[in-house]
Amino acid sequence: MKKIVVLVLTVFLFVECSTVPITGRKRVNFVSDAQVLPASFAQYSTFLTENKVSTNRVMSNQIKSVGKDISAAVDRFMRANNMSSEADSYKWEFNLIEDETVNAWCMPGGKVVFYTGIMPICDNEDGVAAVMGHEVAHAFAKHGQERMSQGQMQQLGTLAVALGTSNKDPETQQMWNTAFGIGSGLGMLKFSRVHEQEADRLGLVFMIMAGYDGKEAAEVWVRMSKNSGGSSQPEILSTHPSNASRIQDLRTYLPIAKKYAAQYNTIANNEIKK
Repeated sequence: MKKIVVLVLTVFLFVECSTVPITGRKRVNFVSDAQVLPASFAQYSTFLTENKVSTNRVMSNQIKSVGKDISAAVDRFMRANNMSSEADSYKWEFNLIEDETVNAWCMPGGKVVFYTGIMPICDNEDGVAAVMGHEVAHAFAKHGQERMSQGQMQQLGTLAVALGTSNKDPETQQMWNTAFGIGSGLGMLKFSRVHEQEADRLGLVFMIMAGYDGKEAAEVWVRMSKNSGGSSQPEILSTHPSNASRIQDLRTYLPIAKKYAAQYNTIANNEIKK
């Protein structure tokens, strides 16, 4: 099994690490925007042609207005922190889809979709801003690119296990394959939960920077919990933190988010005055 360890360590040594702004988390990402964004934009356009864009002008305009505010806050942050070229790569777009699914998502490069089913959970403009901030944060932190990188590393790990056990009997090979599959699967779920918490926190900062009430972020998850009847699978087996965990974390992080938002708005305003 030494071959496995050597191969996996070699991959980690040569993988590029960077830091997520604001949270400071180290991320592994070797998938470039040039590789991802053209496909992301094309897939988003295809999605819009294959799904019904809502004709509800009030809700659609609210989605676009809030999205414009929060993406502008993100843009100000990036340009005030030597990230102008990165800011230029985002092509922000916000659409409401006629679908009762309780969901919203954002593709790499800033392509956002809300489903009409999540609007009662949002309940008000600040609630929309909380969900919007969360989705925009996924794009800002490049979670999509990071997940692709993690998936590629998981494939390399699978190959390493196969090479390292190639001279073993079938039963031993199966044991190692199963162990790696379970371990890497749980690891990917943990990464996903880390992304969700990070998007919650970044989204909270961005919605406050844009002038919305950060207290509503936790309330969105209170309503989400009531909508689900309080039922959920164990957190360790989920791609998302539990509703209770998110509510507590957002309430605890709120004073920190307010401090960051005030600080970054000051920096951005000073840059504009120069």
